Amino acid sequence: MPALLRRLSPLLLTLSLAACDQAPRFSQAEPGEALSAGSVSVRPAGQHSFSQPSANLSAERRLDFSVGDSFFQNPWVIAPSTTTARDGLGPLFNSNACENCHINDGRGHPPAAGARNAVSMLVRLSIPAAGAEQAQLLERLGVVPEPVYGGQLQDMANPGITPEGKVRVEYRSQLVNFSDGAMVKLRRPLLRISRLGYGPLHPQTQFSARVAPPMIGLGLLEAIPEAAILANAEAQRRQNNGIAGQPNWVWDDAQQKTVLGRFGWKAGQPSLNQQNAHAFAGDLGLTSSLQPQDNCTAAQTACRQAAHGGTPEVSDNIQRLVLFYTRNLGVPARRDVGSAQVLQGKGLFHQAGCQQCHTPQFTTGADAAEPELANQVIRPYSDLLLHDMGEGLADGRPEFQASGRQWRTPPLWGIGLTETVSGHSQFLHDGRARNLLEAILWHGGEAEAAKQQVLTFDAGQRDALLAFLNSL
Repeated sequence: MPALLRRLSPLLLTLSLAACDQAPRFSQAEPGEALSAGSVSVRPAGQHSFSQPSANLSAERRLDFSVGDSFFQNPWVIAPSTTTARDGLGPLFNSNACENCHINDGRGHPPAAGARNAVSMLVRLSIPAAGAEQAQLLERLGVVPEPVYGGQLQDMANPGITPEGKVRVEYRSQLVNFSDGAMVKLRRPLLRISRLGYGPLHPQTQFSARVAPPMIGLGLLEAIPEAAILANAEAQRRQNNGIAGQPNWVWDDAQQKTVLGRFGWKAGQPSLNQQNAHAFAGDLGLTSSLQPQDNCTAAQTACRQAAHGGTPEVSDNIQRLVLFYTRNLGVPARRDVGSAQVLQGKGLFHQAGCQQCHTPQFTTGADAAEPELANQVIRPYSDLLLHDMGEGLADGRPEFQASGRQWRTPPLWGIGLTETVSGHSQFLHDGRARNLLEAILWHGGEAEAAKQQVLTFDAGQRDALLAFLNSL
């Protein structure tokens, strides 16, 4: 980023934050606003809206996209197998295909009552660090894994291997009241782990339930200049109004150093390639060049002795193709962007101050990993920073620099198509919110003032705010 722009970015953002106090009114859509991902934007296509290649990909490069899609979508199998390109599943795993969790490349959900497996929700595990050796684990992994079960509970296993446990979720209700007397019943999840296969968990085990996030626009998020993300953090600090986004500094396996985190619910992964490698390892039990060790702990003898699908099980070429696919999933264009109700909702979104964390706009860098992703004006509605979201959403599980109350601001683009794509409308990191209004009402901490503002909205204003969000 040019030096002048680096100096101006915090000032420009500070001015935009101050403007939110004036309850802005929008009479028409901004130029290009409907194209959330610039020339990468795609037309909504019903259930397949999140599964389309970037609109500006050439026909030749769409072939690589399709091959990467096949490895993302089709099941992996147990080794040894004649299907040598995709064998090596497990021995412990959460699913046999990426698509099972990222439904139609969209959002996962918590397990339904009576479900045998969590499928598109997983549970992260860790314990508090103690001693110098565990401090080194914190630097490289961001957490200290539970000593017997590791960093993630795998609830499925190959024949002859014992699954680590079963996950279910129960709920308790609580009411929230709007100023006009309207009431909303929220549900607070209670995580239950049963049928532990390898003995009791460490008494200080920390748990974090995570549903699979949508896959769209990830390559564009990776292409946002680091300087622009850090400029937002500095501008929020200078504003001194209770919003204080922080970067997460995490370990990069390829570069062997600490860098800016961008991906995952707590921004615990620095790159899309590493995010994919860790998902292959943790979710499917597949090794790769970046993650050459299997996911069996020392206590899981049968797991360690089981057959494997080669070294590594995910070849560098397959990893490359999956990376290309996940980088180039296009973002659907917005709907009804110029309607009066959507524009009113946009004004209310700014009036409440939501845009202070859900940053509307960035421009991707000229040095993006893929040329189609470079120099794009995008509208992800995220600052990719960590924010304290209050005790209500806290998981109590730190990850690198993220505290147990902090979460990365999730991008909002495409959020209005969730039910169309994934068949449900459950939101937040653990899927507790059954609709967007419930998701808003779970906000606390740095977002408490914004939530309180929303609680003063009457029925018409609430409908307008939701119309705006559903247009994204």
